Amino acid sequence: MRWSKSLIPTLKEDPQDAEVISHKLMVRGGFIRKLSSGVYSYLPLGFRVLEKVKNIIRQEMDAKGSQEVLLPALHPPEIWKKTGRYDILGDVLIKFKDRHGRELLLGPTHEEIVTDLVANNVKSYKELPLILYQIQTKFRDEPRPRFGVMRTSEFIMKDAYSFDCDAGALEASYKKMYEAYCKIFERCGLPFIPVEADPGMMGGSVSHEFMVLSEAGEDRIAVCLKCKYAASVEIAACKLKTKAGPAKEKILPIAQVDTPGITTIEKVSELLRVGAEKLVKTLIYKADGNVVAVLLRGDHEANETKIKNYLKAAALELADVKTIEDVTRAPVGFSGPVGLRNVRIIVDNAVGSMANFITGANKKDTHLINVNASRDFESKEFADLRMIAKDDGCPMCGKPVDVKQAIEIGHTFKLGTKYSDALGAKVLDKDGKELSAVMGCYGIGVTRILAGVIESNNDKDGIIWPLAIAPYQAIIIALNMDDKKVKEVSEDIYAKLSGAGVEVLFDDRNETAGVKFKDADLIGIPIKIVVGAKNAKKDITEVKDRRSGIVTEVAVKDIETYLKTLLG
Repeated sequence: MRWSKSLIPTLKEDPQDAEVISHKLMVRGGFIRKLSSGVYSYLPLGFRVLEKVKNIIRQEMDAKGSQEVLLPALHPPEIWKKTGRYDILGDVLIKFKDRHGRELLLGPTHEEIVTDLVANNVKSYKELPLILYQIQTKFRDEPRPRFGVMRTSEFIMKDAYSFDCDAGALEASYKKMYEAYCKIFERCGLPFIPVEADPGMMGGSVSHEFMVLSEAGEDRIAVCLKCKYAASVEIAACKLKTKAGPAKEKILPIAQVDTPGITTIEKVSELLRVGAEKLVKTLIYKADGNVVAVLLRGDHEANETKIKNYLKAAALELADVKTIEDVTRAPVGFSGPVGLRNVRIIVDNAVGSMANFITGANKKDTHLINVNASRDFESKEFADLRMIAKDDGCPMCGKPVDVKQAIEIGHTFKLGTKYSDALGAKVLDKDGKELSAVMGCYGIGVTRILAGVIESNNDKDGIIWPLAIAPYQAIIIALNMDDKKVKEVSEDIYAKLSGAGVEVLFDDRNETAGVKFKDADLIGIPIKIVVGAKNAKKDITEVKDRRSGIVTEVAVKDIETYLKTLLG
């Protein structure tokens, strides 16, 4: 392809709304353009990368015996109501009415749709195992689209669904998909980490996320520095430190202290001249409409996934101001467990090993010091309710963990029979007994892969595409197209490489050498073939590796053989 005939609108400056490097470089390199918030057009370079990623996905999915389908994007709400997810997803669903007044949804995912398909077309255990997948556009009403194609309202996803007779067969299907995912991400040049994860609104038991470490990531993962344990912070267990507990500390009399207008952990710590680890915060939640008090150490962060899972709640949210004031009989900021009536109290494990701590007094402008759980309030429920933090002990080996930002690029779930029960996906076993298909679900953010790759493969000059998904394998940079010999040699190389099946972009524009070099680095083509006047006279060209910067002089007559060697 000739650059002069291509739509590659590169920019010199970063777009004003871009916060992360992948967003900046995809816009500046002419890969995408924003239509509206969370909605992007993919230009020719971006489309080529997308298609290469899709082809890798198809190859690896097909190699595991999966079959590709294409499911509808328009969904009737009734099918979502059968599984309860119509209400669970709520405002995330994009809903509208057709001309007949019937409500329709734009599909954010397809568990319900594929299960209904199987329920109506698969009847015998002999037709299982079955793995169906698709690559399709999804739609979600994101409250805050951001980071370019990383979090959007419209995105391309590969979603796969396995159907098996029992848990053992599901394990085999799950393993196949796990292996396929590892291969896909390896081929795309992604330095990924599989981590244990929470199934969330998908339901089921076992779940893994595939993460790429990046400061631009919206997720956090805990990684052990010793045994390589890795898990989402949402489920990573917090190991209790073995140190002296309350039995080794003298229990002091409880007392009130004045804290006028002071409602935060930071301000209370400053006033009373103690560390936040000596305070206990009382968080008031509503779990499925029921009020619950959760006690956490002042320097710890509540883990709402753990709290929700412990309570087996479908919905969890922090209580509103009125509820807090009704329950505690005090303004927000002064909640505490002492004297709390008719409220279920759940205590984080770390608080269970504390003595003489500080809490709110359920009284305006007042806190309590020297509070002790066994003496001053009653709760028989202790659980791991907090986020794991840097330097906490690894749940596996006890050594310190690190907590890092990451981008989620894939997610796998063992769903069990949640959807097949609700939608009637049943088969007859060998004895003629009816059973619900045991399901798995496997998603890849296709458009997110582009962002993840760029976040992991860039330098100060632009993108460095891995060869397997680069929009072109090589770029010919003709430094002066007005020079007869430069033009002749460049055209010769272009014809040779194009004829040999090499994906090559020919920068034949009448631009300065500086502009061409900057644009080539920006769009990140792996191999640069530079044709200058001096070398052209000798029928020589320079071949430069974008990643390493290594330059090799190659005779024009040998360029085809040399490129084929580089490309493998």
